[in-house]
Amino acid sequence: MVLSKAVPSHDAALHCTFASRYVRDPLPRFKLPEESIPKEAAYQVINDELMLDGNPRLNLASFVTTWMEPECDKLMMAAVNKNYVDMDEYPVTTELQNRCVNMIAHLFNAPIGEDETAVGVGTVGSSEAIMLAGLAFKRKWQNKRKAEGKPYDKPNIVTGANVQVCWEKFARYFEVELKEVKLKEGYYIMNPEKAVEMVDENTICVAAILGSTLTGEFEDVEKLNELLTQKNKETGLDVPIHVDAASGGFIAPFLYKDLLWDFRLPLVKSINVSGHKYGLVYPGVGWVVWRSKEDLPDELIFHINYLGTDQPTFTLNFSKGSSQIIAQYYQFIRLGFEGYKDIMENCMENAKVLREGIEQTGCFNIVSKEVGVPLVAFALKDSTKYTVFNISENLRRFGWIVPAYTMPADAQHIAVLRVVVREDFSRSLAERLVSDIQKVLGELEEHVQHVTQIITTQIDIETGGAVTHKSELEIAEEVISYWKKIVKAKKTSGVC
Repeated sequence: MVLSKAVPSHDAALHCTFASRYVRDPLPRFKLPEESIPKEAAYQVINDELMLDGNPRLNLASFVTTWMEPECDKLMMAAVNKNYVDMDEYPVTTELQNRCVNMIAHLFNAPIGEDETAVGVGTVGSSEAIMLAGLAFKRKWQNKRKAEGKPYDKPNIVTGANVQVCWEKFARYFEVELKEVKLKEGYYIMNPEKAVEMVDENTICVAAILGSTLTGEFEDVEKLNELLTQKNKETGLDVPIHVDAASGGFIAPFLYKDLLWDFRLPLVKSINVSGHKYGLVYPGVGWVVWRSKEDLPDELIFHINYLGTDQPTFTLNFSKGSSQIIAQYYQFIRLGFEGYKDIMENCMENAKVLREGIEQTGCFNIVSKEVGVPLVAFALKDSTKYTVFNISENLRRFGWIVPAYTMPADAQHIAVLRVVVREDFSRSLAERLVSDIQKVLGELEEHVQHVTQIITTQIDIETGGAVTHKSELEIAEEVISYWKKIVKAKKTSGVC
C-alpha cells in the first residue's frame, strides 16, 4: 500500500483531450463527481493519463514479471472475480494452491514423502510471506522461553544491511529488534561469521538472502548453517535459519543444482519465494513453505467456519484474488523443470551480453557477480564529472527506467546503476541499452566540457584577462561542486 497525498492545486479538475465528445465540464480530481459519465469517457480519461506511466517492459528497476503468455492471461481474466478466501465455493482453486505449495516444497528439497502434504501457503507477495515466517519464529521462541521461565519480551533477528525493506517492516510492526551486519566496499552481502557473532539467546532466527536486491548475489547459507550449528552446540542455543529466496528461489534450483541453500541444510526451517518475480507470474503472489508442521506453531493457524465449511488459514490478508495462484499453477505445468531451466539460462546469457557491453565502454566497474540473479549492477570509475544519477535520469529520454542508488551502511559512498534481466529482456534490447548508455556518456562528457569552458571564460572575465588562471585542480573542484548541486536532491538509498 502507498499512502496517498492530494497535492493542493488551483486547478483541481481533470481535463481530457476527448472530453468534448462525451462531457462538457472537467472532472474533479479529489472528490467524487456529482454525475455519471459515459463508459467510453471514463475509459478514455483514465487510459490517456496512464499513457504517462513508464513502459513496464523497459522498467529495468523491477524484478516483477511484465509478460505472460496469452493463454495464461485468459485464465487470469476468467478468475478475476474469484475471491480466494471462499475455499468452499472455489475448491479447485484451493486445490491448485495446495499443488503449488507441494511443488515448491519438493523443488526446495523439503523432507517430505511423495504422498505427504507440504506445509506452506500462498501470499500476496514475499513481504507477507516474510511476515508469516517471522511470526512463526517469534512465537516458537516465545513459547520456548516461557516454558523455561525466561524473559520473552526482547526478541531479535539477525540479517545483513542489504535486506529488503519488508524485513524492516516486520521488525517494526511486530516489535522485533533488527540486528544488521553492516556492509563494506567490495562485499555487499551478509558476512556469515559476523552474523553468527551477533546471535544471542534472544535471536529468533538468522535471515539469509538468496539473491540480494542490491547486487543479485547469493549469501553463503551453507557456511551460515555450519557456523550456526557450531555456535548452537557450544552455547546450548537453538537458533534456526530463514532463507529469503524472493528473487533467487526460482533460479538456484535450475542453474545451481549442487548449491546447498535450502531444506537440505538442517537449520533452514522456512523459505519464502516470489511467484511474481522469477516464478514468472504477474504481481502479486508469493509463497512461504516450512520444513515440517513442527516449525509452524498451531496457534497461529485460524480455523474459520465461514460460508459452510472449516477453513484453516494463516495469512495477514483475508480477501484476495485467485488469478495469480491459477497463473502460478499454469506456469508450473506449462514449463516444467526443463522450461524454467531454459528461461533462466537465457536470462543469464542476456545478462552476460549486457555486462560485457557495459565493460567495453571503459567507464564502469561491474559490482554484481556472475553467479546469482541475472542482473548487472555497475558503478562509475570516475564520478567527479557526472554521477550514476545523471546517467539514470538521461536514460529516461530513451524510455529506459534504470535505477541509481547508494549502498546501505557501511558502504554508503558507493553509488551504482542496476539492470534486472527478466524473461522479456531480449539480447537485442540488451544491445540497444548499451548503445543508449554510450550516447548518454557522450552527451554528459560534452556537457562537462561546455560547463568547464563557461567557468574558464568567467574566470578570464573576473581577472580582466590576466595570464594567471586557476589551476586545473581548482577548475575541476568547481565543476564537481556544480554537479553535486544538481544531484543532491535526487540521491537515494532505497531500491526495490
